[in-house]
Amino acid sequence: MNFQRGKKAEELEINFIPLIDVLLVIIIFLIVSATFSRVNELQINLPTSETASAQEDKPLVISVGVFASGRYVINGQDVEDKSTDGISLALRKAAGDGKEPTVIIEADAEATHQSVIKVLDASRKAGFPNITFPAQEPSGS
Repeated sequence: MNFQRGKKAEELEINFIPLIDVLLVIIIFLIVSATFSRVNELQINLPTSETASAQEDKPLVISVGVFASGRYVINGQDVEDKSTDGISLALRKAAGDGKEPTVIIEADAEATHQSVIKVLDASRKAGFPNITFPAQEPSGS
């Protein structure tokens, strides 16, 4: 039974406007996400056999030991004055005439934060900005 005899059937149309909206959003998403995919590379200069002979002029290294008992040792010598100024003076003596020495702070795992900060402050006062901390890999892994 056709109750709509007098009416013509309308032709079906595909509405492209929602399709264009979705494609525009996808294009914007792809453009934004493509700008964040950058490849990071490390520039490493490995030594060759020719540079092995140039190692005679090694940079000066000052080793500072910080113990849990509050004792400080600079290049194997105990520091008597445990104040920041005393440690700074001992660092300058250990550096001698060397320019820009690297200070290696070897702190005991049980040493307090304050004792390490004191060595950092003393290095700053002595004018030695190059500071590093060695770490030991856990043996259980």
